[in-house]
Amino acid sequence: MTTVPFLDVKGAAAWAARRGPQAVIAGLTDAMDRDFARWPELDKRPRIATHSAEGVIELMPTADAETYGFKLVNGHPANPARGFQTVTAVGMLARIDNGYPSFLAEMTLLTGLRTAAASALAARYLARRDSRVMAMIGAGSQAEFQALGMRAELGIETLRVFDVDPAASEKLARHAKDLGFDVVIAADPAEAARGADVVTTCTADKRNAVVLSDAALRDGANAGVFVNAIGGDCPGKTELEPATIARASVFVEHAEQTRIEGEIQKQAPGFPVTELWEVVTGAKPGRRSDDELVVWDSVGFAVEDWTTLKFVASDVAASCPELLAHLDLIAEPSDPKDLFSLLQDA
Repeated sequence: MTTVPFLDVKGAAAWAARRGPQAVIAGLTDAMDRDFARWPELDKRPRIATHSAEGVIELMPTADAETYGFKLVNGHPANPARGFQTVTAVGMLARIDNGYPSFLAEMTLLTGLRTAAASALAARYLARRDSRVMAMIGAGSQAEFQALGMRAELGIETLRVFDVDPAASEKLARHAKDLGFDVVIAADPAEAARGADVVTTCTADKRNAVVLSDAALRDGANAGVFVNAIGGDCPGKTELEPATIARASVFVEHAEQTRIEGEIQKQAPGFPVTELWEVVTGAKPGRRSDDELVVWDSVGFAVEDWTTLKFVASDVAASCPELLAHLDLIAEPSDPKDLFSLLQDA
């Protein structure tokens, strides 16, 4: 009987805790670097999204010549007030040669790790290497992962935190201090951005908003700040003033998707952007000077999830296979043309 390895939430948490979340994010960052370097080889498309008044449910597929993968994920901003997670996800890999599923995993926790790794990869090519202070505008489920990813890649030491929910700021401060960060809880976004080398915006409201004004960024953050804008991820949802985007060098994952969902959705259709893979391969430059305002307009892209699923499947199987369950998901009658026999056998 062919079974499919399955990593559940408890197993994913145990694996990441044993390996150390910062080490996992660093490993994922390197894996994404390798896959972004072969971007033209990959089968890519914008995600398939179903929107409602409450949120969005999305299917995100990618493949190469050997492995197909997808993530099914939601984003429902009002969920925490109802006792639910804002984001939940599940992912699967399948073999290209026969179409059989080869790995299944929870991806709520893994998406936290994956998003931090994608931000860290962007920072590798786009942030100043002497960056040590990060402003965190939004202190929800992604915040701690982002802090660890930026420390792994840049050596971030200090977090300046603001959230409209004081309890979220206190939650992040508590965890971050335990992780060894210096933490300042700010009274507003402008105070959080003051003296920052990196500014991460990650809020959940499904609407066009300005969570950090262009004036606050220009007057408060350090020269050459790297804006890691990861919260604007669906049509009608942005976090930055259009003026910030207009004066910045903007980098994206997949322009076709980002023009619909990212910060650039409010810019003209031909607004110039650079896809990150082009920087990774050396086809186009990244940051040009230490004084340049750079925005990573990230909406999340399926290649990042596909890389994560491959990385996790390999690492867990090698380091802690006991965390995997094995599911009977593949119907295998003795005669491949006699599926009905399974009912008779039952």
